[in-house]
Amino acid sequence: MDDMKEIMEDFLIEAFELIEQIDHDLVELEANPEDLELLNRIFRVAHTVKGSSSFLNFDILTELTHHMEDVLNKARKGELKITPDVMDVVLESVDMMKGLLHGIRDYGNDKDVGIDIKDICARLTVISEGEAHVAAPVVEQTPEPEVAPQPEEELDISDENLSSLSDDEVEAEIERLLKVRKAEDKARRASKKTNAPAAQSTPAPTPAPAAAPKPAAKKEDADKKVPAQAGGTVAQEQTIRVEVKRLDHLMNLIGELVLGKNRLLKIYDDVEERYEGEKFLEELNQVVSSLSLVTTDIQLAVMKTRMLPIAKVFNKFPRMIRDLSRELGKQIDLEISGEETELDKSIVEEIGDPLVHIIRNSCDHGIEDPEIRKAAGKPEKGTVELKAYNEGNHIVIEIVDDGKGLDVDMLKAKSIEKGIITEREADTMSDKEAFGLIFKPGFSTAAKVTNVSGRGVGMDVVKTNIEKLNGIIDIESEVGKGTVIKLKIPLTLAIIQSLLVGTQEEYYAIPLASVLETVRVPIDDIYTIDGKNVLRLRDEVLSLVRLSDVFGVRKVFDGGEHTYVVIIGVAETKLGIIVDTLVGQEEIVIKSMGDYLQNIPGIAGATIRGDGRVTLIIDVAAMMEMAKDIKVNIRAEIDAEAKKVKEQPSDYKVLIVDDSKMDRTIMQKSLEPTGVTVIEATNGVEALTLIKSGEHVFDAVLIDIEMPRMDGYTLASEIRKYSKYRNLPLIAVTSRTSKTDRLRGVEVGMTEYITKPYSSEYLESVVRKNIKLP
Repeated sequence: MDDMKEIMEDFLIEAFELIEQIDHDLVELEANPEDLELLNRIFRVAHTVKGSSSFLNFDILTELTHHMEDVLNKARKGELKITPDVMDVVLESVDMMKGLLHGIRDYGNDKDVGIDIKDICARLTVISEGEAHVAAPVVEQTPEPEVAPQPEEELDISDENLSSLSDDEVEAEIERLLKVRKAEDKARRASKKTNAPAAQSTPAPTPAPAAAPKPAAKKEDADKKVPAQAGGTVAQEQTIRVEVKRLDHLMNLIGELVLGKNRLLKIYDDVEERYEGEKFLEELNQVVSSLSLVTTDIQLAVMKTRMLPIAKVFNKFPRMIRDLSRELGKQIDLEISGEETELDKSIVEEIGDPLVHIIRNSCDHGIEDPEIRKAAGKPEKGTVELKAYNEGNHIVIEIVDDGKGLDVDMLKAKSIEKGIITEREADTMSDKEAFGLIFKPGFSTAAKVTNVSGRGVGMDVVKTNIEKLNGIIDIESEVGKGTVIKLKIPLTLAIIQSLLVGTQEEYYAIPLASVLETVRVPIDDIYTIDGKNVLRLRDEVLSLVRLSDVFGVRKVFDGGEHTYVVIIGVAETKLGIIVDTLVGQEEIVIKSMGDYLQNIPGIAGATIRGDGRVTLIIDVAAMMEMAKDIKVNIRAEIDAEAKKVKEQPSDYKVLIVDDSKMDRTIMQKSLEPTGVTVIEATNGVEALTLIKSGEHVFDAVLIDIEMPRMDGYTLASEIRKYSKYRNLPLIAVTSRTSKTDRLRGVEVGMTEYITKPYSSEYLESVVRKNIKLP
């Protein structure tokens, strides 16, 4: 049973590959009907599928392939001319073969699929027999191919009368065929043995023995043996089939190895800083560098095992263009280049649908009718180019047509008519933004709904799928000249390059594929228009949003006069993300968030960085949707903070941090004459939490040094990490009086150092001075 299952799997893999090859070759044959070698190749492939399906008792598939084989056989003997009408029927039968194969894969047989082949078989028979009657006299008058046709006729007769033979006659026929095959194999082995030494010693007489078996060998058999020798044995020796699960597991292990490498590099940096000048560092550096290189090589090698040539997707488009040309009544040529470019298997599977929609769009809306093209001085036959090439860690796919191009005014008018945009938005829209309207749901320029277009869903699907792949779409178009659509897609989705950014105390990873550029701009360059923050960057106006506002990060500190903006792009849309810090570029491994944390808006997954901390990976497309709902006026906030004026002493707030209740009370009593508001904390951790919460804006902090959980020195150094508190007065109140303690206080950022015991008046005067209380 297992053997049969394995044979079935092998049959399906081979059959799907062969059918794809037939599909591609038939379209090529229509363009070059005189190419006998191509015709023979198609016939051999059809014959192979028929033989395999017959062996496995798939009678419907066998019968359909047999009828198609009859048509191809007539064509290769010169008795039938391949016309577009004939090709329509043959291609339709190929589509049915695909349907039957899908049924065999799903149901285990070709009977439960529900595909009726009677009509298509009858049409194939009419084509083969109808042409045969016309061509028959010509074949009889030709004296040259007397030897070859005879075995062909015997083969046809035996195929046709096979169903009328009894069981005993079938057994006898099988025995006879086996004996013939054994005799042929024996003769071939013998001729190889005798020819080998002769070929080595005297190369000249080599043609003589090759001529001997020619009359005995059937032309049909010779045709069959060529592909077996050319592709069969070599392929078996050089390639093996591996389950995708194994490759996925291997990729996961490599991901863990990359994380380990990043961790090791971080530890090495720490060790190098701590033990600078030590001899062992050189050896450690060599080991770490070597391990890093090997890990990268292994990662690339494993990624290559998952790579597939994009030809797997491209090969179906010649047939599609051919069918669209006939359906639309247009003349269209498809030019393909770069089909050998490789992509990760998961991306190859996802990229097919977007390309189908874009190419159909180019044919229907882009390429004009022959009469219109001729009147415009263009060739009657339009051209669609499909290119693929590598660009860094990305692949770029270009779809170019020499059609009528995109009319910006017409796009805006249609969008206003369908309620997609307002007239005001249309007036302020750039050409690039107008091109992006074709991706809006419900948008279509078609006058009527047809099988090809008109429903306004095709290009929307393109945008959605490219966003899922973290890809970017760029459109360039000129009216009357044509359109270029560029898709920029990462090579793999498992291990990616990212830009690490910080906002307040949180860090996030943005996939580098979506990052267009980073800029540092003055806060004054940020404007607010209709409640939206915008930035004019060169000749473009970009929407802005703070990353902390998108994810609700608690505001701990303010930025300076300048800020960093990361320009991201998904499909045709751009957005500026305001962040507090740029950490740098890092290679990260995408990890799932697990069952409990899945589907968090704006988060695609997580990664473990070199320092062991978990960092969230941003889902750029989802975050851009979330950004639309953010209504925060950044300039107004900054101006409001700048205008805050303390009108009375109680507006000033002082935080007292001491684990002793008595000491806190003494300090509070000392500050009562000032009239300031006093807030207490019992240890460093509690104080730091209060400061970071933003609930209170403190004007000074009185800190005891000796405290549980977090001492005063650590608290001061933690506070000084934030630029917002760079000038916040930190006043140490302690019984430690040594010079060393004072120096350490200065190092961690203490503003004043008061030693116990102290007078109430002295403490009051120090606080007044530091908070500038009148």
